[in-house]
Amino acid sequence: MAKRPLFIPVKTGCVPGVEIFEVDFQWFPGMSKSQKQKSVLSLHEASEKHGFSPILEVSSKSLHEVGVSLSAFNLMIETNNKKRVFSVESAFQSSKVFEKGGPYRDLLDKSSREAKKDPRLKESGEVVGFNFFGKNFPIEPKTFFYDWLYINALQKNKHLSEKIVDFSAFTDIEFNPVKSINCQAYSSALYVSMVHMGVLETALSSSESFYSFISDRNEKVKRDSLQGDLL
Repeated sequence: MAKRPLFIPVKTGCVPGVEIFEVDFQWFPGMSKSQKQKSVLSLHEASEKHGFSPILEVSSKSLHEVGVSLSAFNLMIETNNKKRVFSVESAFQSSKVFEKGGPYRDLLDKSSREAKKDPRLKESGEVVGFNFFGKNFPIEPKTFFYDWLYINALQKNKHLSEKIVDFSAFTDIEFNPVKSINCQAYSSALYVSMVHMGVLETALSSSESFYSFISDRNEKVKRDSLQGDLL
C-alpha cells in the first residue's frame, strides 16, 4: 500500500485554493510506464470510493492525452514576440537562483529532461530565489513562482485549459510530498479554482496580483488551522 495526495480545487467561497486529501491505495512497483499507470488506476479507484470523480492524472504517465500534455515536461510557453518556445520545466530550472550561482539561463534552451538533470542544480547550494527574464520572485510562499509559471503557461494553451475545468480532482503519481514541493497537479487544481471563482484574469494581470491571491489563501489556511486548534 502507498499514500498519495489528491488535489481538489476549491470552487466556492471568495478565496481560490486547493484542498489536499491523502488517499491510501495499492502501489505497483517498477519504473515502467505500464506499472506507473497501474498505480494511477489504483489511486483513482481508491479516490472514487471517497466520492471524487472525475479525476485527472497530470503527468507523462497519465492515461488521458490531456494529462500527458499538462506535464511540466510537455506544457510549452511561447513568448509574446513568438521568438522563443520552451517547456515549463526548462523555464523553472533556468530561473533558479542559488547561494553559489545561477540563474543558469542556458537551461531555457535545453530539453526538459536535460534541464532537470543539469549537475549545476545540485552543486550550487540552496535555492534563494528565482529570476525569470529579469524579474525576481521570492521563495515564499514556497510554490508561488512555480504556480505562477505553470498557470500562465496553461492559460496560453486554451486547447488544454478548457478541457480541465470540470474535473473534480487531480493527481500526479510521480509526486511525493516527502521529497518535493512543487506539483503540476496542484497547479492545475489551483487554475481550476481560479476559473470557477472568476478571478483568473485578475490573478494573472501581474505577478504581484497573483502573489496577493496566494498569500490570502495561505492566511486563510492559517486562520482555519488556528480556529480548529481553539475549538
